[in-house]
Amino acid sequence: METVKKGSKDVLYMIIPAYNESANIAQLVDDWYPVIEAHDGGGKSRMVIIDDGSKDDTFAILEKLAESRPLLKPITKPNSGHGATILHGYKYAISEGADYIFQTDSDGQTKASEFEDFWKRRRRYDMVIGWRRSREDGASRVFVTNVLRLVVRLVFGVKVRDANTPYRLMKRETLEKYINIIPDDYFLTNVVISVIFKKKNLAVRYLPITFRPRQGGVNSINIRKITGIGLQALKDFRTINRRL
Repeated sequence: METVKKGSKDVLYMIIPAYNESANIAQLVDDWYPVIEAHDGGGKSRMVIIDDGSKDDTFAILEKLAESRPLLKPITKPNSGHGATILHGYKYAISEGADYIFQTDSDGQTKASEFEDFWKRRRRYDMVIGWRRSREDGASRVFVTNVLRLVVRLVFGVKVRDANTPYRLMKRETLEKYINIIPDDYFLTNVVISVIFKKKNLAVRYLPITFRPRQGGVNSINIRKITGIGLQALKDFRTINRRL
């Protein structure tokens, strides 16, 4: 990967959830580790990959990779789902003194090469978030995203361009103010964060990103699960909206 020159001493924490990603995880680290090295925050930045109770050897691979990568921090915990895992990661980053928190996923659908456009805007916005301009992950998932956008508009009364994008850079001090609104076991954590930032009239910038097909392994979420999650989310959205 092309070497990126080191910049400021701002401490960056990357939060990446992983579940049964043994087919992808080594490539993911190879792709993204140079980014955390380039923004090492004087040695305090971390690439935090959270193994969500995988049944394969994802965590063992991460431990091996971390032996030669001091900024890589593997964490493992019991399975609780994507949203609860990234929320766990956000709270960990806050407790460790991050200045900025970035989240992406471990399936290889996003590109590390697009990060710098987000980073250079970090001080002007509370959140810089990607919108998936050209998606290659299937029509069914595009449909789910469009339905989710409509539900968010109906329940919360706000228009959010791409609420659940797994490519977002946030100021820690802003996220810390609102993170306790989100239940610990909530599945659609990133959706609620997008809504909170919109409803509170915070400074948010959307940038287009590439969104590729999954690069290996098997997606653990199918349409049946998505339907169930969606029905529960509608109920939970109403509860969270009352908190807001």
